[in-house]
Amino acid sequence: MNADAARLRWRCRRGMRELDQLLGWWLDARFAQAGNAEKSAFSTLLDAQDPQLWDWFCGRGAPHDPGQRRIVDEIRNRDCV
Repeated sequence: MNADAARLRWRCRRGMRELDQLLGWWLDARFAQAGNAEKSAFSTLLDAQDPQLWDWFCGRGAPHDPGQRRIVDEIRNRDCV
């Protein structure tokens, strides 16, 4: 794991185990293949507060940024939990 991914892994650790799992899933499953814009959108997504992230993942709203919205949608529609 490179240094950027290691920093993101630390930032994926949240106050809720469920958020840890959701964000960690994307980091594990998608980050390595993601383009720079998508990696940047994920990093910025991690700046959101836990309640806001949880609402987005539960379908109660969505980020304004289209790149972040795609990541949230991908996490919500993933095939595994």
